[in-house]
Amino acid sequence: MQDRPEPRARQETPTLSVVVPVYNEGEGLPAFHARLSRVMNDLGESWEVVYVNDGSQDGSLAALEALRADDPACAVVNLSRNFGKEIAMTAGLDHAGGAAVVMIDADLQDPPEVIPDLVAAWRQGWDMVYAQRRVREGETWMKRATADLFYRTMQRIGRVRMPRNTGDFRLMSRRVVDALLQLREQHRFMKGLFAWVGFPAIAVPYDRAPRHAGRSSFNYCKLWNFALEGITSFTVMPLKVATYLGLATALLAAAYGGQIIVRTLLFGNPVPGYPSLMAVILFLGGAQLVTLGIIGEYLGRVFNETKGRPLYLVERYQPSRPLAPPRPHFAPPARAPAEP
Repeated sequence: MQDRPEPRARQETPTLSVVVPVYNEGEGLPAFHARLSRVMNDLGESWEVVYVNDGSQDGSLAALEALRADDPACAVVNLSRNFGKEIAMTAGLDHAGGAAVVMIDADLQDPPEVIPDLVAAWRQGWDMVYAQRRVREGETWMKRATADLFYRTMQRIGRVRMPRNTGDFRLMSRRVVDALLQLREQHRFMKGLFAWVGFPAIAVPYDRAPRHAGRSSFNYCKLWNFALEGITSFTVMPLKVATYLGLATALLAAAYGGQIIVRTLLFGNPVPGYPSLMAVILFLGGAQLVTLGIIGEYLGRVFNETKGRPLYLVERYQPSRPLAPPRPHFAPPARAPAEP
């Protein structure tokens, strides 16, 4: 199967596409789709929603098929197994055909009612309209603190500047989506890729709500791996830190060796202490292992990229049947205004 699907031949290309990655969200899908449909129908443009079932183990697929049977705007992309949220979002972008694409989660923490504000900014000519959180309800102080620390760290050491308090909830113009789809690396950190492609961008503030139903699949271990993915995908600073650590250790060892020589010449050679010797050996051994681990993280990513495997496999794809727009199709301006 090809990594990226061929463009679809459709009688009616929707103005707006909404991409929704789904993993074990069956309990909340009907409520989410009801709110999304109400918002999208009020916009007065033709639209579709592309649900990507990322190997869910609950009733998510059955719920998605029921939604598609009732609503012609629904498309369902059922992946062959769980590939992870970042790749599920990519699969949704591959199958979205709108002039603008909205990315949103199905847990209703990101309210669909914010989408009209995103569309309004797009109509003004902005290519990337990202929803920026003012309030993060339903999250522990530890999660908020670690998220803030991560974004601060990425802004300091990363090659691209990612806006703080911003997730995947955003609207992208077609040229942004086409640019993103050229990036096919295996280790995908979508927030970084959104920032990497550039284009005129603006923030729309909103208040994030607690989950409507179910439990988040992200624990602290997964969040740590997610942060590691982001750091290693967009900066080589850890490799530089390992180099500086090795250099500093060598300078300290040289200074300590010089001190021992001077003391031996002046005061003789007393028997060195065993605890201090063990401490130095363990410190050097730990520093070497950390350095090897950092090198291994980058080397593993190079190894995975050289395999050339497709990002995902589709078990079944059910396209949407978007309705004709109730008013003339909107064409966004050719140029975006300069950001104030």
